[in-house]
Amino acid sequence: MNPLQLSVHVEGVGLYGPGLTGWSQALSVLRGEQAWVEAPVQLPAPDALPPAERRRVGLALKLAMAVGFDAVRHAECDPASLATVFSSTGSDCDNCHQILQTLASEDRAVSPTRFHNSVHNMPAGYWSIATACMSPSTSLCAYDATFAAGLLEAATQVACHGRATLLIACDTPYPEPLSAIRPIPHAMGVGLVLTPQRTPRSLASLALSLTTEQPDDMPDTTLEALRLAVPAARSLPMLSALAQGQAGRVVLENLRGANLAVEVLA
Repeated sequence: MNPLQLSVHVEGVGLYGPGLTGWSQALSVLRGEQAWVEAPVQLPAPDALPPAERRRVGLALKLAMAVGFDAVRHAECDPASLATVFSSTGSDCDNCHQILQTLASEDRAVSPTRFHNSVHNMPAGYWSIATACMSPSTSLCAYDATFAAGLLEAATQVACHGRATLLIACDTPYPEPLSAIRPIPHAMGVGLVLTPQRTPRSLASLALSLTTEQPDDMPDTTLEALRLAVPAARSLPMLSALAQGQAGRVVLENLRGANLAVEVLA
């Protein structure tokens, strides 16, 4: 292996977004067998949370839980055993809007629930409650490079610690007026269960390295528009390669001058 590469293996994938309701449903779209049709995001209820916590959560947490459990079910593994990496450009954007709206009003009292949901690692906390997971967790953001940054972090954790790691990368829209400054038109999330060794359950192996090459686009113009619109959707070229089950190479958008090349080995 090239010493500048990180190598990991994919055991499970989760995906929710507009017109994409779970990895199993999305496969035909990503394989080009069915046209992508934009539709409202349909998420399952976060039933793994106790009722008190369930009442407090918003779209961002429901999305993170949906893609995380979709990936874990696909991998047929115990979520309590997985280290986690949560990557999001803005975490709970609705909650951020509500706090700012409160602070701009005459009654500036922010509720404790809104306050604790405002931290960037909020999904990590709720995930640990839902799964009884005591494993290490990292939360990060990197603007439009959020998916690639999360994948690099998760792969680094796998390589350094030799343990299976779950990546959950999610984005949700800001309401106006913040939407005018940071337009993200759709909620979308991706989950990946990554392991240090290949097993009979592995879907593919990934070799990651940095490159100055330009990111790959999607051949389908509607999916390309989605890729450009949502940071988490920058994952679509790689997800398409995984869905097709064929070896290939894609370049994902990362930081300027240091994009992420992904060799997919079926």
